[in-house]
Amino acid sequence: MGNEVSTFGDVYSYGILILEIFTGKRPTDNMFNDSVSLHNFAKMALPEQGASVADPTLFQQSENGEASLGINKTTNQNSIEGQRIEECLISILKVGITCSEELMRDRPSMNEVVAQLHVIKNALLGGTTAL
Repeated sequence: MGNEVSTFGDVYSYGILILEIFTGKRPTDNMFNDSVSLHNFAKMALPEQGASVADPTLFQQSENGEASLGINKTTNQNSIEGQRIEECLISILKVGITCSEELMRDRPSMNEVVAQLHVIKNALLGGTTAL
């Protein structure tokens, strides 16, 4: 990081927060050491293994049998809706990864982050697949 205070530091923190929420892991987790960080953990899994780093509670079924995110790891994974949700999850993880890049110049502005999240939200709610 650096000693300079800027909004890009806020973007970094926001990216780590996104990764914490969607992976269920903290940056201080014992599994992370000098060579592996929460950022690298998520980055290494994308795009092929994106759902594998997601917090398992995102896939837990409610009392009515629906999975929290609509993805049931056994039956719904191949459904169109399940695929769309998984693509959105991967896109959100990518936002967290780009926000938490080590170099400040490699991070997006918060306006760009908001625009990306709107695209993801519209794809999730509207059913478009343009991610």
